[in-house]
Amino acid sequence: MNENDIFNNYEKKLGEICLTCKNIKKVYKLSNEFEDVVALRNIDLNTDSEFYPIRKGEFVIIRGPSGGGKTTLLNIFGTLDSDFDGELFINNILINKNCSDEFLSNLRLNNIGFVFQTFNLISTMTALDNVELPMTIQSKLTNTEKRQRAKHLLAKVGLEDRCDHLPSELSGGEMQRVAIARALANKPDILLLDEPTGDLDSTSTIEVMNLLLSINKSTEDTQTTIIMVTHNPELECYADRILYVQDGVIEKQIINEMQIKLTVEEYLEFINNNM
Repeated sequence: MNENDIFNNYEKKLGEICLTCKNIKKVYKLSNEFEDVVALRNIDLNTDSEFYPIRKGEFVIIRGPSGGGKTTLLNIFGTLDSDFDGELFINNILINKNCSDEFLSNLRLNNIGFVFQTFNLISTMTALDNVELPMTIQSKLTNTEKRQRAKHLLAKVGLEDRCDHLPSELSGGEMQRVAIARALANKPDILLLDEPTGDLDSTSTIEVMNLLLSINKSTEDTQTTIIMVTHNPELECYADRILYVQDGVIEKQIINEMQIKLTVEEYLEFINNNM
C-alpha cells in the first residue's frame, strides 16, 4: 500500500506536505581524546522513503529509548539546531547550516510553537502575560487584540479563571496548559512537544493529551500539525502515526487509522497491564 492509499484510509483528511527531510545526520564533535558521537544518521521523511513526509494536520508521535535521538530530531525539526548534514524543508523552505540565526528565529516565531516538559513559563508574569509574550515579540497585533487572543486561548485550554495567576499559583497540569496556549499564540503551522506529560500525574496527563487532540482536530485557526516526543507507549493511540527512533535511525513507523481519546481510568488500566 502506498502513501496516498494509507492517507485515504485516515479518519481525518490531511493537508499538503509541510515537513520533509533527507539524509539528516547529526554528529556531536568532542575533544580529540574521544570519538565523535553520531546522534542521528540517514533520517529520511519524504516521498521517496519508506517513512512518509509529515502532512498538515497530522499528529506524529516520536518514541524510542533514552539517548536514541528523539529530542535531537525534534530540535532539528524546530530549527533549534541547524548544525546538521542533510536537507530539511518546512513549508517548502530549505533549512540547513547555512541559514542565518535571524532567519531561523523569524521562522520559529511565525511558524513553530514549542512546548517542553518543564513548562518554561516566566515566573514573574501572570498566565495571561505569558500567553501574550510571543504576540508582543511578533508585533503584529494591537495591545487590545493581543489581550483578547490571550484570553481566548486560556479559555480554550480551560483556564479562563486563571488569567491573573502566577505560575507558582498553578498546578503542573495548569502550567502545561498555559504553555500550550502560549505556543499557539502566533498561530503556528507546527506544534512541537518534548515529553509534555513527563512531569504530570495521570489525571493531568490525560487532560493535556485530550486537549492536544482537540487542538489537532480543530480548524478554528489553522489545521495544527503536532509532532510530539514521548517515552509513554500508552499515549500512542492519540497519534495518526508513530515513528520509532533508536540508535539514531528511524526503525519503523506505525499508522493509526483512528485517533483515540482516553479516560483516566483507561490510561491507568493500560499502565497497570504493562507493569
